[in-house]
Amino acid sequence: MQKYIVVTTIAISCFAAGLFASYSFAKKQKETGYILEHESDIGKNEPAPHHGNGSTTAYSFFNSAADSKLVFRKRVLHPGSEIGYHLQQADEIYYIVSGKGEMTMNNKVFTVQAGDAILTFPGSSHGLKQTGTEDLVIIINYEKSNG
Repeated sequence: MQKYIVVTTIAISCFAAGLFASYSFAKKQKETGYILEHESDIGKNEPAPHHGNGSTTAYSFFNSAADSKLVFRKRVLHPGSEIGYHLQQADEIYYIVSGKGEMTMNNKVFTVQAGDAILTFPGSSHGLKQTGTEDLVIIINYEKSNG
């Protein structure tokens, strides 16, 4: 019984600390009017999204900004990686920072490279494949869904 009380006390303390940290972070955002994040703090190795092949590194900026309506993400597609072909639910922008790739939009394939920007609309389908020997680095931006 005593072990149960100790475990419960620790769990409640951790939950309370998390709530306090979230509240403090949200309060600080409102006070400063901005959030600064460094990609070196948030990068994660992940499988390719949308059932694509290969491995990627994802940088999901501003995930902690609860009131933000935007998603801003950097993704590095390593050689042989691809974002799987999928149906688009909302406007989404892909910006090619470096590298080369092949984008498939509604079954049409075209080459993309550094400096290209692609705006995809709801109802369209697309995927993106890294080509060449260097990583394909992209920025992705879209509005968060309500659900």
